Amino acid sequence: MKKNILVVLGHPDGDSFCGALAKAYIDGAKGTEAEVRELKLGELKFDPILWNGYNKIQELEPDLVKAQELVQWANHLVFVYPTWWGAMPALLKGFFDRVFLPGFAFTFRENSVFWDRLLSGRTAHLMVTMDTPSWYYHWVCNRPGHNEMKRTILGFCGIKVVKISEFTPIKGSSRQQREKWISVAEGLGSSA
Repeated sequence: MKKNILVVLGHPDGDSFCGALAKAYIDGAKGTEAEVRELKLGELKFDPILWNGYNKIQELEPDLVKAQELVQWANHLVFVYPTWWGAMPALLKGFFDRVFLPGFAFTFRENSVFWDRLLSGRTAHLMVTMDTPSWYYHWVCNRPGHNEMKRTILGFCGIKVVKISEFTPIKGSSRQQREKWISVAEGLGSSA
């Protein structure tokens, strides 16, 4: 089956190091038979606040309608984002709040605590930058952002996280180290 890859840049700044990683991944993936599309959340026009929870669904802005279409189209999603305060940036969380809605990403069963995962059959790869050293994030912090993405957002909707790539620590990294990480990202794309 042909791979349809959606790369979601969750950093608000497209010129960030996350943006460079996303571009490198896309460049690598374009050399394969996969079809690749990209969503740069910092360029989308939408209100990231879910004002009424799920009691009253807000009308989706055109960019979010297009985002839902792209998620439906994709069979593999790549999320590229930094870890801020232990988890994803607010923009990415707001994207999930507004796009991964009941009836689109999941639906609760009537008179039950269980739900149906409406995005099943898709896989995901998380490409995450951090200033925190990996060992500290894993052993001291217990990977809160990774757990949130893998279990309580994507897994809840049926998307299986098959790989988590950490690029860390960014703070204090040399130009040579960053170039190495860019090459790693391109390699990840070419092996997608």
